[in-house]
Amino acid sequence: MPFTPLHMGPGLLLRGSVRGGFSLMVFGWTQILMDLEPLYGILTDREQLHGWSHTWIGATLIALLATLTGKYLGAWGLRLLKLTQFLPITWGAALAGALLGGWSHILLDSIMHFDIQPLRPFSLENGLRQWISLPALHLFCLGAAALGAVVFFWRNGNPFRVGE
Repeated sequence: MPFTPLHMGPGLLLRGSVRGGFSLMVFGWTQILMDLEPLYGILTDREQLHGWSHTWIGATLIALLATLTGKYLGAWGLRLLKLTQFLPITWGAALAGALLGGWSHILLDSIMHFDIQPLRPFSLENGLRQWISLPALHLFCLGAAALGAVVFFWRNGNPFRVGE
């Protein structure tokens, strides 16, 4: 699912389900960082788009980078969007958002893409490939987003209220 908002579905569900302790901004930033390698592969016409960044080890390393950079970028974005009620982003929330972002990315992409070897360098196998159908995977992501949004708004109210 390169460069699609579908990866955000599980993140919205997680954010809607927990109070604090998880940064959706850092989760989203991690999704972007994860797909820089496939973007490079597309631009350079590589046969394998999903390399080291789409392994459990690579995702964990990217999550650490996303934690360090996303805490500050996420806070800047929340201020820009005038959603300061979600500040500060703690280091714990940034780390949780980044790790869950990277690991969920691997899980979803391992089901979808043929060229992912999530256990590399220990194994070249991908036992998750086509574990569920592509339409079912997309439906899960969309359903998670919808449910997460409902739970989030139910627990937090509308953060986009005008005039407050």
